[in-house]
Amino acid sequence: MKLVENAGQIAKRSHSMWAGYLGLLCLLVPEVLFLLFERDTNPRLWWWLGIGLIAYGLFGRLKDQGIDRTKLRSSSIGMFLIVALPLIGGWEGKRNHAYLDIVGVPTICYGHTKGVALGDYMTDAQCAALLRSEVLEYREGLHGYFSTETKAKRLPAARDAAYVSLAYNVGIRGAGRSTATRRLNAGDVAGGCQALTWWNKAGGRVVRGLVRRRADEYQLCMMGVT
Repeated sequence: MKLVENAGQIAKRSHSMWAGYLGLLCLLVPEVLFLLFERDTNPRLWWWLGIGLIAYGLFGRLKDQGIDRTKLRSSSIGMFLIVALPLIGGWEGKRNHAYLDIVGVPTICYGHTKGVALGDYMTDAQCAALLRSEVLEYREGLHGYFSTETKAKRLPAARDAAYVSLAYNVGIRGAGRSTATRRLNAGDVAGGCQALTWWNKAGGRVVRGLVRRRADEYQLCMMGVT
């Protein structure tokens, strides 16, 4: 087996390599803590750290290769989708057969309602493609409420996914005009992330599922915030 040129320097300095090292550490640390101290840790924490490291590794790989801006933008969308699709899809849930939602609207897949009639059926692949398309539509709509500086400096993939998840749940207008977005545009990243958690009510009462969803969005939003 022949290694690439400058393998030693790549192993020491490459962002993608360090993402791999840290990802391996995320797998080992909880096992070591249990073996040495019999202490269980929250698996969701390690899962989010792993997602963050994947995004870091992808970005770092592109940075290492000096990719052009057009490709970088495409890659940024890819990193966003890596985080956003499992987040939003996991909370929305998937049903391949059309059904009536809580207010009697025909719905299918991950909460899709446009043009749906009872009796409709979609495969897993069709549902996945529909979710991807809708998530990108929500992202594009929500980005219209973000300032140029916010989009350039304050929206890494994880935070972008957190805000789009809120928009997918409460609507683009609601998320775009929210305190969370206003604070982010003003440069108060932590304050904006905190304001995401306020959207935890339905029908005037706190809903446990929304509290948990907002908590997941908050963890993503705060990644990289000191």
